[in-house]
Amino acid sequence: MENCEHLRYLEPSRGSRPSRDLTFKFYDSGRLVIVDNDSGNTMNPRELSGGSYDFYVRQRLAFIKRDLKSKIEKYA
Repeated sequence: MENCEHLRYLEPSRGSRPSRDLTFKFYDSGRLVIVDNDSGNTMNPRELSGGSYDFYVRQRLAFIKRDLKSKIEKYA
């Protein structure tokens, strides 16, 4: 069974853009699933903008750093 890290992001509404309630699922294999909690639909990272895109990038980088650190510890 593949491990998965679930993170939720609530993007505030800005101007004409409504708020978003998103769940990001980062899997150990590197796979990512983004779910729009309001509609239940999955999203592509290219559909993100503003705060949700910034959140995705920061979490993806943190995930990569943790993965590299664990592999270095395992094989060093």
